[in-house]
Amino acid sequence: MSPSPAIQKTPASQPDLTALKLRQHAAWSSGDYAVVGTTLQIVGEELCEALDLRSGQRVLDVAAGNGNVTMAAARRWCDVVSTDYVPSLLERGRLRAAAEGLSVEFKVADAEALGFADASFDVVVSTFGVMFAPDHDKAAAELVRVCRSGGKIGLANWTPEGFIGQLFKVLGKYLPPPAGSKSPALWGSRAHISEMFGAAALSIKMESRTFAFRYRSPEHFVEIFKNYYGPTLKAFAALDEVNQQGLRDDLLALIRWMNHAEDGTMVVPSEYLEIAIIKR
Repeated sequence: MSPSPAIQKTPASQPDLTALKLRQHAAWSSGDYAVVGTTLQIVGEELCEALDLRSGQRVLDVAAGNGNVTMAAARRWCDVVSTDYVPSLLERGRLRAAAEGLSVEFKVADAEALGFADASFDVVVSTFGVMFAPDHDKAAAELVRVCRSGGKIGLANWTPEGFIGQLFKVLGKYLPPPAGSKSPALWGSRAHISEMFGAAALSIKMESRTFAFRYRSPEHFVEIFKNYYGPTLKAFAALDEVNQQGLRDDLLALIRWMNHAEDGTMVVPSEYLEIAIIKR
């Protein structure tokens, strides 16, 4: 059952979510997430199939990045609104849609305050996006609010146990998160999803899925994430030379531990939770 808005921790135990959001916005605005995001396109396609999207449905993509599930829904003749709080990422999505001749509306919006009327959409989706909102309950409530009764909410979230969940733990070793803040990887926990959405759901279907990160080598992956993936870029930038090398070594050790490739390339499976919710 979702916690009541009236039940809050004492202010002393609360992290400064406004400051955390500003730092996260700076992180996602740095680098170029689209370089990483475009490799994840298959997840958006599979989520649309799991939701059984139908042509003509009004779809909202929240924290869309460069628009993987946006493109997948538009290819299925849905009426799609693609949102993110980083305008440069929406521009990358806009270029993709134009290149494919897809009709998509792009709008800057915060996942915790979407700015749309109640029950505006048939389907609300997010792939590896809304999970990074600092206030989990507020973001979940917004997804529910803008979805119509009987509509669907579809999510793809990295799990704590999977490769990206483990990568977050490595980053946390060098840059600990603010005290009291919730890990984004909790969105990949069945219990957390049930807690946030259970009261508003007719049904919640959750399936463990795997995405394979395929790169030229472990070193290639680290360089791409260091230069283009906001959280990793900011972590490296905040560390001195010794700790930068330590972070690089730890990331390479994690990859080599999980790497399925034996030809010098990188094929690392990363577990994520695919979620399909029908709103009450």
